[in-house]
Amino acid sequence: MHAVRRLMLAAAAPIAVSSPVRAQEQKPVVAVLYFDNNSIGKDRADYDGLGKGIADLLITDMASNPRVRVVEREKVQKVLEEQNLVKSGSVDQNTAVKLGKILGAQYMITGGFLSDGRGNMVLTSRAINIQTSEISHPSRVQERTEDVLGLIAKMSSKLNDDLKLPALAPQRTGEASPGTGTSGGSGGVQAGAPTRLASSSKAVKPVKLDVRTALLYSKALEEQDNGHSEKAAELYRAVLSKFPEFGPAKANYAKVSKQKAS
Repeated sequence: MHAVRRLMLAAAAPIAVSSPVRAQEQKPVVAVLYFDNNSIGKDRADYDGLGKGIADLLITDMASNPRVRVVEREKVQKVLEEQNLVKSGSVDQNTAVKLGKILGAQYMITGGFLSDGRGNMVLTSRAINIQTSEISHPSRVQERTEDVLGLIAKMSSKLNDDLKLPALAPQRTGEASPGTGTSGGSGGVQAGAPTRLASSSKAVKPVKLDVRTALLYSKALEEQDNGHSEKAAELYRAVLSKFPEFGPAKANYAKVSKQKAS
């Protein structure tokens, strides 16, 4: 009788251990590409580079959605570099599908932003199914340029509400999956972001990031990606001097500061 009981417990143990892993694998994996600059007017070029910052902030916000897993921006950057796509501008649908397979993502979010030169900014996005190449869930939000985080929050909320993506079947052998290959271990996918767009303290007012500071943050990300830790730290300090409770800048500043010290 005791032997039978031990066998029953041994058989049940793997199920109990693997349940959280299985639940995690059932969540669709989403990757966000850098947003295109579709701005108009004589100041259009002033917004070049902002798409990286927008993607970074959207990833941070979307990662709090318990229904999806979001690929970290650093992994997206690495794949773009490997595919020589960092300076190529916008990524077309077929290329997005290719990148999604390398990243182990099931859905890619692509989009663009537009500043009309009159203090308004529009953000658009769409989802691409990596298995079928189908485009779905077009989204559009608008906000004043002095509140870029408000714009990001609107898009994140819309995607998290509307983007009820089903988990797809596992990819075929030879294709990357989250946590293997190019994605580089379990760190490739976020399941709930530890960094908040602003401090969670109730005593702190919500951060209202203007577009010029968002551009500064985007430039800091670029310097960080290029391995220029000292320059990146300088730019992050400039951002934090205006918005001390801006969570992503605080986290990245701490990261590049460690790199400088090592």
